[in-house]
Amino acid sequence: MKVMIRKDAQGALSAYVAKKDLEEPIVSMEQEGMWGGVVTLGNGWRLELPEMAPETTLPITVEARRLGE
Repeated sequence: MKVMIRKDAQGALSAYVAKKDLEEPIVSMEQEGMWGGVVTLGNGWRLELPEMAPETTLPITVEARRLGE
């Protein structure tokens, strides 16, 4: 699914899923750099993000995979 990752003025990360009209904060990351690992959203969804360079600029739309139902 297409997910837009962005960072607000305070530095908080959030994910927006347009298909579901859902925006949630990213509350935890499996890896410090986020890319190539699993992130957990405020609603409990777990998303596997693609490998990307640590210096990737935000906002960016990526193809993520939702884990578990």
